[in-house]
Amino acid sequence: MTKVRIPAGWPATEEQARAVQDELRERVVLDEPGPPPGTGRVTGVDVAYDDERDVVVAAAVVLDAATLDVVAEATAVGQVSFPYVPGLLAFREIPTVLAALDALPCAPGLVVCDGYGLAHPRRFGLASHLGVLTGLPTIGVAKNPFTFSYDEPGARRGSASPLQAGAEEVGRALRTQDGIKPVFVSVGHRVSLANACAHTLTLTPKYRLPESTRRADSLCRRALREATA
Repeated sequence: MTKVRIPAGWPATEEQARAVQDELRERVVLDEPGPPPGTGRVTGVDVAYDDERDVVVAAAVVLDAATLDVVAEATAVGQVSFPYVPGLLAFREIPTVLAALDALPCAPGLVVCDGYGLAHPRRFGLASHLGVLTGLPTIGVAKNPFTFSYDEPGARRGSASPLQAGAEEVGRALRTQDGIKPVFVSVGHRVSLANACAHTLTLTPKYRLPESTRRADSLCRRALREATA
């Protein structure tokens, strides 16, 4: 497990963090389709916290995109690097997530975040932030729609409806299993929305959430128990 220190100059206030978001948001690439679903590697990232001990653990799990078998995994542990502020959660997680990705023995391919990309009040969630900093194609697959509205998609797997901020489509509500609550997919960086949804369906053959997210969630929770034992 890699140990992480908060980087020098890391934002300490909401004003500083929003300024960083404003600067980096201009670098998001939205005109690339991204890798074809079911090819190469897909990496899930997730984090777990122990706020009482001021500890955050990140996990990165690399899957073969065709078989969904685990290829590699890595974890990192560090201090919580920013207070809890809705819309600025990436600043609590990015240093440790980057360290987990850096510790992988292979290239991660597409990165899937348990959270948001463009479906974010400032159009710059964790998936976009991570994509810009690493240059990797990234998507966000979230469990809830945040503050955005949507019409319920059809009941069958693969049905989708726009996730709306007024008239703007910031993502899609996607049904990954028949009759089960949808997930909320948004572009992070260097992937189209249609392709992000196709990847999400490829990653959900049995369950609501992507296998990348399920594996990373399990690993980071286990790593947090070990780090705080």
